[in-house]
Amino acid sequence: MTSSAIDPVELARCRRRVFLALFTALAVALHTLEFLLPAPAPWFRLGFANILTLCALFLFDGRAAWTLSLARVLVGSLILGNLFAPGFFLSLAGAVAATALMTGAREMFGARLGPVGASALGAVGHALGQLLVAWLLLVRHDGLWLLLPFFLLLSLATGLLNGFAAALLIDAVRGHRAFARPAAQDAPP
Repeated sequence: MTSSAIDPVELARCRRRVFLALFTALAVALHTLEFLLPAPAPWFRLGFANILTLCALFLFDGRAAWTLSLARVLVGSLILGNLFAPGFFLSLAGAVAATALMTGAREMFGARLGPVGASALGAVGHALGQLLVAWLLLVRHDGLWLLLPFFLLLSLATGLLNGFAAALLIDAVRGHRAFARPAAQDAPP
């Protein structure tokens, strides 16, 4: 029988940090890449980085999703050079609203809520958060709310697509040996 000096709790904590760092780096890269792509509508992006926020939420917990989401917006804005510009506040408001809805729904419904449903909620929250901040900071006109149905429809479509992609990625990552359950330590020699 072999004995390991590695503490399983510390190993799990270290794996969590490594995967969160990886997810955050990938989310920042996707956030930056998406900024370079043409937008289908003003203030509207496809939300590819949200796939990794969903992975953090479903593989770890709400705290991991909040960490990833806020770090993505902050680091992405630093890289793009728009920290504290209107685009930063739109992105931050959307991320906060989306993450709040996704983590709240996950807490409330548990395993009954899958990545696709959480992503759809997050996409709708993102659109609402962005429109609210756009109305408060940029376009103080009630006509802005006429865009809401259009934004909600686009958000729902991209949210569903991102949710399906996140579900596939979550299944693939759960299959990785780093997420495998440890073998029984009581096995006979």
